[in-house]
Amino acid sequence: MRKVTRREMLGQSLAAAAGLPLLARQAEGDQTPGTKPKPLKIVVAGAHPDDPESGCGGTIALYTDLGHEVSILYLTRGEAGIRGKSAPEAAAIRTAESQKACAILKAKPVFAGQIDGNTEINRARYDEFRAVLDAEHPDIVFTHWPIDTHRDHRAASLLVYDAWVAAHKAFDLYYFEVEQGTQTQLFHPTNYVDITKTADRKRAACFAHASQDPEGWYRLHDKMNQFRGMEAGCELGEGFVRHCQNPELSVPLR
Repeated sequence: MRKVTRREMLGQSLAAAAGLPLLARQAEGDQTPGTKPKPLKIVVAGAHPDDPESGCGGTIALYTDLGHEVSILYLTRGEAGIRGKSAPEAAAIRTAESQKACAILKAKPVFAGQIDGNTEINRARYDEFRAVLDAEHPDIVFTHWPIDTHRDHRAASLLVYDAWVAAHKAFDLYYFEVEQGTQTQLFHPTNYVDITKTADRKRAACFAHASQDPEGWYRLHDKMNQFRGMEAGCELGEGFVRHCQNPELSVPLR
């Protein structure tokens, strides 16, 4: 099997899909120069409904528009997220909102079964989460930055990281930010994605979570999109931190 160089991968990805959002992966053994790259399987893992959408909804939309498969993996169903509602009532409302948001982004919703505000990190939970993530067979996984003020966000990040280590780092691992400054701390992107063309769908997916007062918190994400775009040299952007021990198959385009 001939080893494909990073230069060749970059050339193929640019030729096949100009503006591929973050990176390109060359499928082993079934690609030759000039052929269409194999679709990627991406998983975006967040603690609650609306976390994946707010952290990288624009990137999700870019991937699905290019024919890649994206699953949004919610650690919880937002059971503690609606004042005055019981946990089952809130979970039902927020599950429906997640499904609506995923439809907007053309992604598949997956739920890991933990409880909002009472997430756990232990041997059983590590094994349980790994089984859910492994079943998706991801090429790339995005998750919360581990230094975050919300306990559930930190739990989701550590569960993903443990699954990555247990999988011998077989998939590429990236971290996203949410509510920079108030939640995500000390985040300095290594990679950027131009979401100028998909920012409206990101916003729509976030506003699908109507129970969470998106009119209030999305203003900060508007500013984040503008600032990361300025850093990346585009109108609107999202920033990510790439784990430096990822497989040498990743090709950052920014």
